[in-house]
Amino acid sequence: MVRLTEKPFFLTDYQISWVENTLSEMTVEEKIGQVFCPIAGNPDDQALTEFVHKYQPGGMMFRPMPAKTIRQAHGVLQNESKIPLLLAANLEAGGNGICSDGTYYGRPMGVAATADEQEAYQLGFVSGREAQAVGCNWAFSPIVDIDMNFKNPITNVRTFGSDVDQVIDFSRQQMKGLHENGIATAVKHFPGDGVDERDQHLVSTVNSLSVPEWDESYGKVYQAMIEEGALSVMIGHILQPAYSKALNPALEDKDILPASLSTELVNGLLRERLGFNGVAVTDATPMIGYNAAMSRKKAIPTTINAGCDMILFNKNIDEDYQAMRDAVSSGEISLERLDEAVTRILAMKASMGLVDKQKANSLIPTPEALDIVGCPEHLELARKSADKAITLVKDTQNLLPISPEKTPRVRVYMLEDRLSGGFKDGGASEGSFIEKLSEAGFSVETFKYEQLNFHEIFEEGVDDLKAKVDLVIYVANYDTASNQTTRRIDWVRLMAADAPWFVQDIPTLFVSLANPYHLFDAPMIKTYINGYSANDTVNEILVEKLIGKSEFQGKSPVDPFCGVWGTNL
Repeated sequence: MVRLTEKPFFLTDYQISWVENTLSEMTVEEKIGQVFCPIAGNPDDQALTEFVHKYQPGGMMFRPMPAKTIRQAHGVLQNESKIPLLLAANLEAGGNGICSDGTYYGRPMGVAATADEQEAYQLGFVSGREAQAVGCNWAFSPIVDIDMNFKNPITNVRTFGSDVDQVIDFSRQQMKGLHENGIATAVKHFPGDGVDERDQHLVSTVNSLSVPEWDESYGKVYQAMIEEGALSVMIGHILQPAYSKALNPALEDKDILPASLSTELVNGLLRERLGFNGVAVTDATPMIGYNAAMSRKKAIPTTINAGCDMILFNKNIDEDYQAMRDAVSSGEISLERLDEAVTRILAMKASMGLVDKQKANSLIPTPEALDIVGCPEHLELARKSADKAITLVKDTQNLLPISPEKTPRVRVYMLEDRLSGGFKDGGASEGSFIEKLSEAGFSVETFKYEQLNFHEIFEEGVDDLKAKVDLVIYVANYDTASNQTTRRIDWVRLMAADAPWFVQDIPTLFVSLANPYHLFDAPMIKTYINGYSANDTVNEILVEKLIGKSEFQGKSPVDPFCGVWGTNL
């Protein structure tokens, strides 16, 4: 039963009347449409119009595009939809989650490294302000995962760290900033990522905590966010065997399912134990963690019966809709359960004021609102946050600050993905770091990965390298991204040609723009810095700190030494 007057909806009599009347007038086909939130690809007006008329979805999501394009597309979608749409985006690190020209404020871990909760509020506020300007109204954030396992390739800098209380405090503030701009939040990824070292895009992952351990960690986080008024929770393709068995002792290991398919975890744990009354939306269902658990045609109705109200994305949208039609027609999904899911979705839309905005023709702001996207004010806030975040983890060789007088000739090794893939928040160009070093007076060369020097690799020694180089700087840009099994350093296969074999003879320092755990693979380097967010702003501020122009202020929200002996030396 959906409690419309209670948290998180708090609907008025007028809003309840709209929900009930709208539901009573909907066809079964329209109700089925409401439980789907497809991803949009083509922003063409005609294509979007035809899509909305055919599928009548409850929500849609675009990957980042230019603000002007996104605003136009959102306008078409809302104009053509009888019921206001939830228009979603991954507003995890800034307005760049919806607008390619939006502000990349900073990854959550970088925000946490400022040790200033106000920065989390600003992250939410800037993200929400820019999203609202283009008609986006639903954020798939905050990420409330706990970064317990440093080998996890998908949580990492997307989290506020490994401390439960810090995750709660910073997530609350990010949510506050989003809500103040009219953006509903979907906290994710229930029942909690960050324990396993695998990516649910590639496999159904496991939150292996015991019931008491979960209650004192992820349970505390989700309880706090529910009490704070989160309208929706994103359900991951993550198993939680301890709670599944605790709530259903008859369950055999082979029958334990990811949360997105598990009635024990959604209806039992999230709704009954934690008291969540809002919308439960799955994580993206094209993920292998979802599809490998059972036949997709069976999974679609199982997800709804498990307690999820919305299905995020599709493989073949016509197949997925037909699976829902067949399940409703056969009684596998009862009309009562379908109505319950749709009631929650409508209640969420009413509580967000979308109905009134639709009547006032104000779901999409005027074109002038676009001026706020990527504006100087937001960029300066992002810069100040990065300045407070960058963390000096260790300098046991007393190398810093560096100067062109002491080490004029610098070689830079750019460690990054050599193959494309995965969805990333932004990008840091090699050029900005090199340019700033050069402006500071250094003579800079970069290691040429595309033209390996075989003479140097196989025949040169220490003196040969010293004749060319006074200082070596490693810049690692292994940004957190989906569909990758690891985010560790990938040295050149040929003799590990770019690895620091010379570290005892030539001053060497390491800068990570993203993953804060690279000391696991490079413990021999005595000067190590974490930047957390792979963008040009961080690159530029890093050089200022390296040359002593500004102080390091960041405080690591995780153990950068990975609990491994010797990494701190």
